[in-house]
Amino acid sequence: MLGNGRLEAMCFDGVKRLCHIRGKLRKKVWINQADIVLIGLREYQDTKADVILKYTPDEARNLKTYGEFPETVRINDTVTFVDDGLDEDIEFGDDISEDEEADNAVDNI
Repeated sequence: MLGNGRLEAMCFDGVKRLCHIRGKLRKKVWINQADIVLIGLREYQDTKADVILKYTPDEARNLKTYGEFPETVRINDTVTFVDDGLDEDIEFGDDISEDEEADNAVDNI
């Protein structure tokens, strides 16, 4: 992101282009680093382009399976901690009964 509705995009053809986020997407669709976006190239300026659409992760995965993206493209998968069993070691503080919690609330007032 460069500010003022502009960003620098690395295209699949290996060229970095200065892109302008069109008005329909500004302040409605937030574009982050490593997001996959569809850009429209300008006929008269090869180093500049316009952002047309931001793909969701599901759309990007579908396009990769259809062969629209190069094989070297990595699409970020969402991390689920429950499947990995990482949440089993989480311990919370002491259990407080409802009576003690109510007493603490009254004391804080």
